[in-house]
Amino acid sequence: MSIQDRLTALGITLPPVATPAAAYVPFARTGNLVFLSGHIAKQDGKVWVGQLGKTMTTAEGQQAARAVAVDLLGTLAVAAGGLDKVTRIVKVMSLVNSTSEFTEQHLVTNGASELLAQVFGPEIGPHARSAFGVAQIPLGACVEIELIAEVR
Repeated sequence: MSIQDRLTALGITLPPVATPAAAYVPFARTGNLVFLSGHIAKQDGKVWVGQLGKTMTTAEGQQAARAVAVDLLGTLAVAAGGLDKVTRIVKVMSLVNSTSEFTEQHLVTNGASELLAQVFGPEIGPHARSAFGVAQIPLGACVEIELIAEVR
């Protein structure tokens, strides 16, 4: 099954690359690696505001992380010249806006990691990962994720 077939089966339409909100670029490529800048969670086109452990549940955070992964895929498609040129998702770093008592950042981040595995399959999708709890993310977003991929 092709990557486009998997996206279609999952009901995913890739969004356009978001315009950076500050002094950075959405991605940078060096050699065979593409580094995607952090993407914040959005819901219905607006920043998905919330704090895990206070105003959001782990399940809601997983949905937000999945939404970020969809946005990352849109950027990665442009950066790589098509998702079929991705040879490996190398690393995901996730920042979860959470209370000091919340300890399920890793489960929130699964929302993104599991989608990447579904889209790219068992050879390309599994990746190294970090998931951090942070006191705040720009614009009050609940989750921010960045990604590194290898491309041909």
